[in-house]
Amino acid sequence: MNTMRLSLFYGGLLAFAASLASCGTEAPADSAKTQAILDMKRATDHHSYSRPEEAVVTHLNWNAAVDFDTRVITATATYDIETAADAERIIFDCTDLTIQAVRVDGEPVDFELGPAKRFIGQPLTFPVNGESRQVSIDYQSSPEAGALLWVEGDNPFLFTQSQAILARTWVPCQDSPGIRFTYEAHVDVPQGTMALMSATNPTQQSANGHYDFRMDQKIPSYLLALAVGNVEFRSVGEHTGVYAVPELIEAAAYEFAEMEDLLVAAENLYGKYAWERYDLLVLPPAFPFGGMENPRLTFATPTIIAGDRSLVSLVAHELAHSWSGNLVTNATWDDFWLNEGFTVYFEQRIMESVYGRDVSEMLATLSYQGLVDEVDAIMDLNPDDTHLKLHLQNRDPDDGLTAIAYDKGYFFLRRIEEVVGREAFDDFLKTYFATHAFSVMDTDRFIDYLKSVLLNTEELLAAVELDAWIFGPGLPENCPKVSSARIERVDAALAGWEAGTTATDDLPWNEWVYQERYRFLSNLDDATSPERLAELDASWGISSTGNNEVLFAWLEQSIRSQYQPSYARLESFLIEIGRRKFLTPLYKAMVDTDQKAMADAIYAKARPNYHSVSTGTMDELLAWSE
Repeated sequence: MNTMRLSLFYGGLLAFAASLASCGTEAPADSAKTQAILDMKRATDHHSYSRPEEAVVTHLNWNAAVDFDTRVITATATYDIETAADAERIIFDCTDLTIQAVRVDGEPVDFELGPAKRFIGQPLTFPVNGESRQVSIDYQSSPEAGALLWVEGDNPFLFTQSQAILARTWVPCQDSPGIRFTYEAHVDVPQGTMALMSATNPTQQSANGHYDFRMDQKIPSYLLALAVGNVEFRSVGEHTGVYAVPELIEAAAYEFAEMEDLLVAAENLYGKYAWERYDLLVLPPAFPFGGMENPRLTFATPTIIAGDRSLVSLVAHELAHSWSGNLVTNATWDDFWLNEGFTVYFEQRIMESVYGRDVSEMLATLSYQGLVDEVDAIMDLNPDDTHLKLHLQNRDPDDGLTAIAYDKGYFFLRRIEEVVGREAFDDFLKTYFATHAFSVMDTDRFIDYLKSVLLNTEELLAAVELDAWIFGPGLPENCPKVSSARIERVDAALAGWEAGTTATDDLPWNEWVYQERYRFLSNLDDATSPERLAELDASWGISSTGNNEVLFAWLEQSIRSQYQPSYARLESFLIEIGRRKFLTPLYKAMVDTDQKAMADAIYAKARPNYHSVSTGTMDELLAWSE
């Protein structure tokens, strides 16, 4: 841990207190507020050029025009800043931006774009001093900007994906999760489309294509988000609603009708929701993730619209981020588990509260299965990447987006719950979120806080084994055991079917929910014959299922068994869907089974539809060159 830098300014402290007051969240004691400001500068972020101890942004006014014909955003980013008394420069992160002019307090200044480095782009540097209060940057994005995907066709659509460090590809910013700021925006888009951001949002299209936004709570740059398209809005609760294209809006409103219940359950667990509204936008299928927790407006893949509300755990996950991640944020991407481990734990608790422990334990069992598989795979490549605390300097921070941060983090917190009891752990988490609201947290500080507040005896520390979990490889021996009677019955049915003692028609497929169906398919032996898959398909029509999680598991097994009747569905799935969680295993299965020619042929058709987050991974996997 680096020595804390103390060249800060009291204005930041006042702004922080104001941000807490504006959202209705109880401010911590003065010492905690001071600590929260210092935390923003404490952990060194190797993925940002910014030097916040010298000059740091506090508010963004973004004035932008979106051009679908050129696939370019033309904008001015005006920042309020705070500077140290001896400040000489301010540094922003940029990738593939054309910088046209820079002004400091309204006066033009010279600027320098440094050489580009892999992963982190270029530093934009220009002079400021201790009296500087505002900077403005005129610029244009590139048509190939990594955060942006321009969906072409009769109904064009634009969306951003800024996490982890792609905000710098569409806004010059101090692109570190440890730097938070408020923002307002004024955006012009083509008539007939609606603009939405991670801020206050419209519910009707404007006549002139102009939209205004405000985000009064401080956020890090990776939570900047923009979407533009022909969408409609439906309210599903007092504080919740959904946006989707007209042909999906009714299905989305039905699928996510229980969002208000999830929000109420979350507040009952860990305190008042701090962001006023919780809405969800259904994006085009090319969106590379299941969801992105942009404040006030979760971006979600349409692959979770199953018609039966069976995949709402993803909504619970993104909602949980409103506390773990958005409210209390990892200081650097080495501390990513502090966002995701907490969020998976919180997600499971929401699901248990709304749908019962039966369902949440099935989800936990599937998480454990995936975690064990991922640990085994990573241990063969780089055991250090199975630590919760990562070391990603000189690497793409996306390398940390594995099941380790999510599920090892979850089981670590579940272990603490086992040791101290649920009531004590719930009190700890509720206090943790309130005390550190709108601030950042690094791993070492979290350990200090945990030891001082909760694990404050040698016996408790020994029972948890912090070092083994956070700094050690693999899964510790005291990893909690999950138990699901329903999953056990699925495993028994699978064993009987594979042994030939259970007829395909005797499987209780129609009685199973998606978790049970997924477990059955994902645990099939790789050597299962195409003929046996044909039996399953004939009996249950799995190739035509509307549940994309089940379909994904089926297609992966079809590849491994070389069940060719599913290959047409495989190709259409990979061309239509850009969710990286699905793409990586499916393309990898083709490579592993000596079917790379098929993978290359499909990828050539599908690649133009994918976001850069997905193409970056698939290009490496397939050794792709255009």
